[in-house]
Amino acid sequence: MSLAAPAKAVPAPRPPAVRRLWRVLSPYAYVAPFFSLFAAFGLFPLVYTAYVSLHRVELQDPGTMEWRGLGNYTALLGDEFFWTALRNTFTIGLLSTVPQLVMALGLAHLLNHRLRGRTFLRTAMLLPYATSVAAATLVFAQLFGRDFGLVNYALGLAGVGPVDWQSDTLASQIAVSTIVVWRWTGYNALIYLAGMQSIPSELYEAAEMDGASRLRQFFHVTLPGLRPTILFTVVISTIGATQLFGEPLLFEGSMSGGISHQYQTLGLYLYEQGWGFFHLGRAAAIAWVMFLLILVLVGVNALAARRRSRKEAGR
Repeated sequence: MSLAAPAKAVPAPRPPAVRRLWRVLSPYAYVAPFFSLFAAFGLFPLVYTAYVSLHRVELQDPGTMEWRGLGNYTALLGDEFFWTALRNTFTIGLLSTVPQLVMALGLAHLLNHRLRGRTFLRTAMLLPYATSVAAATLVFAQLFGRDFGLVNYALGLAGVGPVDWQSDTLASQIAVSTIVVWRWTGYNALIYLAGMQSIPSELYEAAEMDGASRLRQFFHVTLPGLRPTILFTVVISTIGATQLFGEPLLFEGSMSGGISHQYQTLGLYLYEQGWGFFHLGRAAAIAWVMFLLILVLVGVNALAARRRSRKEAGR
C-alpha cells in the first residue's frame, strides 16, 4: 500500500489592485455625503460669516466689502443696545430654562409610575413642542394682553391690578419665558422619562429594602442616575436660550423687542442690525459673538459637571 503525499495548499489569489483600493476607500465613500453636506451648509457658512464680520457690508450692496478688521466687534462693545440684548438673553434664559427643567423633571417622575392613560399623557406632552412657534406666540400675546387678556382677568379676580406685559421690563420677560416654558417642558419631560426608565430597578428595590421613602429614592437614586441626561438638557436649553428669536419677535411684532428694548435678545438684535438697519457685517459679528458665547456656556456646564463627578468619585 502506497501513501500519497498531502496536497500543498494553493494560496488564494490576491485581489486585484482596484478591489484592494475600493476596500480602503469604501468607508470614506459611505460617509462622504454627510461631510459634503456639512461642508456646504455648515462649515462654509461659518467660515464665510467670520470673513464677512471683518468687513463693512451693507444689504443694499452685498458685493461691496470694505475691510474693517475688528471694527464691527469694537462697535458692538460700544453699543448700549448690545449689552441690553446680552443682559436680556441671560435673564430670559434663566427665567425659561430653570422652571422648564424643574417642571419637566417632576412630570417625568410622575409619568414614570403606573397611571391610567400614561400613553395619552406622554403623547400630549409633545403637543406644545409640535405647535408652531408663530401660532403659540400669537395666542400667548392675546393671553397677556393688558386690557382684555385672560391673565390680567385672572389676576383681577385675585385682587391684583392689571399688568402691562408688553411695556414693563420684568413682566415682558416673564411673558416671553412663559411661551418657551410651555413649548419645551413636555419635550424635556420625555427625555427625562427615557432616562428614568434606563435606571436599573434593582437600585430602587435595594433602596426600598433599606427603608428609603419615595422622596429619598428620588434624590439618591433617580437624580444620580439622570446626571448625564440632565447635563444634556441643560446644554441644549442653554443653546436654545442663547438663540431665542421667534418668541420675542412675534410677541409684539417688533424687531426692537419692545419700546425700550426690554425683551430684545441677541438673536433679535442680530435680525435688527442685518435686516432692519442693513448692516450685514455687524450682524455677522453678532452671530460670531453668539457662537463664542455658546461655546463658553457649554464649556462651563461641562466643566462643572466633570468637577462634580470627580468630587463624588473621590468620596
